[in-house]
Amino acid sequence: MALTIRLLREDDLPEADRIFRVAFGTFLGLPEPERFAGDAGYVAPRFRADPSAAFAAEEDGVLLGTNFATRWGSFGFFGPLSVRPERWNGGIAKALLEPVMDRFARWGTTHQGLFTFAHSAKHVNLYRRFGFHPRFLTALMSAPVRPEGELPEAERWPAPPTYGALEPAQRPGVLAECRDLAEGLHPGLDLGAEIEAVRSLGLGDTVLLPDPCGLGGFAVCHHGAGTEGGSDACYVKFAAVAPGAGAEQRFDALLNACEAYARARGLARLEAGVNLARDAAWRALAARGFRTLGQGVAMHRPNEPLHCHPEAFVLDDWR
Repeated sequence: MALTIRLLREDDLPEADRIFRVAFGTFLGLPEPERFAGDAGYVAPRFRADPSAAFAAEEDGVLLGTNFATRWGSFGFFGPLSVRPERWNGGIAKALLEPVMDRFARWGTTHQGLFTFAHSAKHVNLYRRFGFHPRFLTALMSAPVRPEGELPEAERWPAPPTYGALEPAQRPGVLAECRDLAEGLHPGLDLGAEIEAVRSLGLGDTVLLPDPCGLGGFAVCHHGAGTEGGSDACYVKFAAVAPGAGAEQRFDALLNACEAYARARGLARLEAGVNLARDAAWRALAARGFRTLGQGVAMHRPNEPLHCHPEAFVLDDWR
């Protein structure tokens, strides 16, 4: 029977999650590949956020691999793309990329991206065939959440306001403020669907940074078993502050707010990815004690920087 590419189904999720862990764990040489990512999860949250953008490869009724597309307004990215190790190098990854490229075209995204292994020529060359260009490294960073008593006075923040705590009638206005802030980073960038999915699926919450002139910044955070953060970490999937004068101070304040959010929930670590083209943001994390756990390369289509430039105080990693 020929290979079939179809939409992923709810009943596929246990096997899709197993394939994802074994594939990445095998590539990285883990002694127990199925334990890759611990109790964090990517497959189920990505599927439930948008089942119409979750794709499966199947042959003779056997699930062989999956891929997921995500849309942040005018920007789209895909992953994780995973294939059973025993079926690597058989064209399945290429077949799983084709519906994602079609989905980006239907969405009308003007820029697309992905995160992959910087040391793997095989991965980079595959994605180059689809028009993606390798640009800067992306560092995956982590820092312990400090007890409040160990903090300097300036960094002792109360638990910050969050999107999930808003009354339903307040949410559209705050989503509009987040959209306006993101628009200032790149035309059409919009995290609204991501923010709402995190709230509605119980994956975490979005930290809000009030500012005298409006919203100063926001951070979309995952935490808990089965989320992209896992049980012990607050994973900042995306964070940004309003660009322009005072952006560095706003970014520092947003990091304080994220740490306060994590501390209030008893989480041990803050985790975030930062593209190294965003030099000021990377230096700010390093100065606060963040250390790099791993790194990959961000690939772009077209070969343009998007919001990856030295003055952009933005956190994301497109895994």
